[in-house]
Amino acid sequence: MDDIIISFKNVSFRYDPDENNAEQPLALDGIDLDIVRGSFTVILGHNGSGKSTLAKLSNGILVPESGQVLVNGMDTADESHEFDVRKTVGVVFQNPDNQIVASIVEEDVAFGPENLAIPPAEIRERVDDALKAVGMYEYRLHEPHKLSGGQKQRVAIAGIMAMRPECIVLDEPTAMLDPRGREEVLSALGKLHGMGKTVVLITHYMDEAVLGDRVIVMNSGRIALDGTPREVFSHAREIESAGLELPESERLAGSIRKQGVPMPVGILSADEFIEQFAAVMDKFK
Repeated sequence: MDDIIISFKNVSFRYDPDENNAEQPLALDGIDLDIVRGSFTVILGHNGSGKSTLAKLSNGILVPESGQVLVNGMDTADESHEFDVRKTVGVVFQNPDNQIVASIVEEDVAFGPENLAIPPAEIRERVDDALKAVGMYEYRLHEPHKLSGGQKQRVAIAGIMAMRPECIVLDEPTAMLDPRGREEVLSALGKLHGMGKTVVLITHYMDEAVLGDRVIVMNSGRIALDGTPREVFSHAREIESAGLELPESERLAGSIRKQGVPMPVGILSADEFIEQFAAVMDKFK
């Protein structure tokens, strides 16, 4: 289908045996998943749930043990499609220091387009556009190692953006950041999605899930839950079984419900909690 940009078809993957030659368990076990073009999908899971493996399979960094991953209909296991697959889906990883290769911000962002043999004038345009998109244009002549963690991660995102992918997959991009850095990166992702990019955010932070229009919870290499944030947050037992905690606002709402107060299920934010709680209290006046 034209509206599907990434499709996992009964995908399983197992990493190589360990140093004792012991077979590893399946990291992914029979995954069926379609990512819709233009969507913002958040994939949640604890360590070892399979979510990072999903990221690496999404653009051919890894290929399935069985099943197929298709990017715009191209099989990622087909080496003849490698270039086009990675041009379509860009991946940003957890540690931005591992992705920054140049001593000046704009040179780092230009690195990918230069390797695509893009004309210099177009590279200039792409670099400027990408840095403006993530709010880092004013830092274009700065040294990356002097930037904050959030700024470095935004430069890493700009480096992928400059290659003009249709989809950006981000694997735990805020895990190493302080609250301000997290806010900077998440704001940049919201802007990119607003520009029409397909965004897949992989995280273990439940509060980041509210950014998405779709939330997928991974557990033991399988999809445990799949729906809107409100639908997913209403399944408290399944979320806890997956080794995750509900967002604080929904946990508090759950505690109040246990006291007999009719708070709705699937509270997404502190502001919504306050609004709903005030509405409930008004009924008791």
